[in-house]
Amino acid sequence: MNGINLKNIDFKTFFTEATLVVIVKVGLLIIIGVPLIYLLRKWIRTAVTRQYNAHYGMLAGKVVFNTLAGLIIITVMHQLGLGLEPILGAAGIVGIALGVASQTSVSNIISGFFMLAEQSFMVGDVISVGDKTGIVLTVDTLSVKLRTFDNKFVRIPNETMIKSEVTNITRFPIRRIDIVVSVAYKEDITEVKEILLDIATQNPMALQEPEPIIFFKEFNSSSIDFQFSVWATKEDWLNLKNELYETIKRRFDEANIEIPFPHISLYKGEVTDAFPIKIVNDEKNSFEPKSNS
Repeated sequence: MNGINLKNIDFKTFFTEATLVVIVKVGLLIIIGVPLIYLLRKWIRTAVTRQYNAHYGMLAGKVVFNTLAGLIIITVMHQLGLGLEPILGAAGIVGIALGVASQTSVSNIISGFFMLAEQSFMVGDVISVGDKTGIVLTVDTLSVKLRTFDNKFVRIPNETMIKSEVTNITRFPIRRIDIVVSVAYKEDITEVKEILLDIATQNPMALQEPEPIIFFKEFNSSSIDFQFSVWATKEDWLNLKNELYETIKRRFDEANIEIPFPHISLYKGEVTDAFPIKIVNDEKNSFEPKSNS
C-alpha cells in the first residue's frame, strides 16, 4: 500500500483500500504489543531495582515503556501507510506553541534533568524540603512526589526543588542523635557523665564507633546543660532516640539526680536571702473601719 497524503485524505477511499491483512496486523500489534510493554516495564523495573535501587528501577522502566510505545506507534502508522513527515511537522508547530505558553512546565522539565544528573536524593530516601518531610515516591518529569509520615501525599514542582534547600535525611547509613541533658547545679558532674556514658554503652542500638560524645554545653539560668550525642544506623535512629530519653529519666530518678524546671528567685538586696513572700487570708486581714462609739 502506498503512503497516504494527509492533506488530500479521503477516508472512504482509505477504508476501501485498506486490506483485511493490514487491519489484522494492526489489531494484533495493539492487542499483543500494549500488554507486552507493560509487562516488560514491570520486569525491567523489578530487575534493576533488585540489582541497584528503586530510583534506577523507575528510570529504566520509564525508558523501556516510552521507547517501546513509540516503536508501536510508528509501526502502526507504517502499516496504515501514514507518513511521519506531516505529523512531525504538526508536532513541531504544536511544540513551539506549547513551549511559549507553558514556560513553567518547560522549566520543571529542565529542572528534572538537573536533579536526575545531580542525584541528591533517590526514590525511597527521606528528604526535607521547607516544612515538608517525607519519603520520595517518584521523581517525575514535572514534579517530585512525597509521602509524609502522617500519610499525606505531597507534590513539589521540580523548579521548586532546584531553588529550595533539600535535606536528605537517609543519604548516609548512620545518623547522630543529639540530646541536651539538663541537671541541677547541685549535682555531681562526674556522676552525670558516667551515667550517660553507661546508658550509651548498654543500649545495643547505640554504635560504639563512632563513640558516644558527652560534653559540657553551658550554664543555663536554672540548670547545667550537657550535650549527649550517640550514633545509630538510620533504621534504628528513631527507636534509639526514644529509648535514650526514657532511660535517662529512669536512671536519673534512681540516682536522685534532679532534672530541674525553670524557676526564678527574687532578692530584696542581700546576696543570699530570698525575698520573703507571705500568703494571707483576705477575710482575716481585710480592713474594717472602727465605729465611733
